[in-house]
Amino acid sequence: MMTELSLNVLDVAENSLRAKADFIQIYLEINSKQDSLTIVISDNGIGMTTEQVAQAMDPFYTTRTTRHVGLGIPFFKYAAESTGGNFSIQSTPGKGTMVQAEFKLSHIDRMPLGDMTSTIYTLITFNINVDFIYTYIVDDKSFLLDTREFRHILGNIPFNEPEIASYIKDYLQENKEEVDGGRYI
Repeated sequence: MMTELSLNVLDVAENSLRAKADFIQIYLEINSKQDSLTIVISDNGIGMTTEQVAQAMDPFYTTRTTRHVGLGIPFFKYAAESTGGNFSIQSTPGKGTMVQAEFKLSHIDRMPLGDMTSTIYTLITFNINVDFIYTYIVDDKSFLLDTREFRHILGNIPFNEPEIASYIKDYLQENKEEVDGGRYI
């Protein structure tokens, strides 16, 4: 089982990349008044049939040849539902997939959020031909990172260029701390 939610986000986003997505949106909202944490990952990949969605939730099914079980999605589902939350996958072949997990924020069994800054940084700098929108909301504060805006400013300079990668990491960290005051890790 994954020890923090940021690793679940990384796993689902990697599934999107394997599904040939070139645009991935990651939305994370913490609402302390509603005692909720919502994570939505959507992509424009190849999508799945209804049968494939059911198989994705089965821990004993995987399309990977390196192992015989696929535990990422089932563990993410279990993590949400064990807090009294919900989990869903919506997918359309040829159009993409959306995974949504809702958690009760204060539930004793809710895994820690983990290092979302490193997760998003890793996705962006290791997948330089993919565009990402990352939205991070805590109550009435938020920030959004859209790699398409960065591309517009940078032109052909890749995101894994050391100075650019460093800027992206700092940008993520500074905005996260401004939004959540360091309360959620």
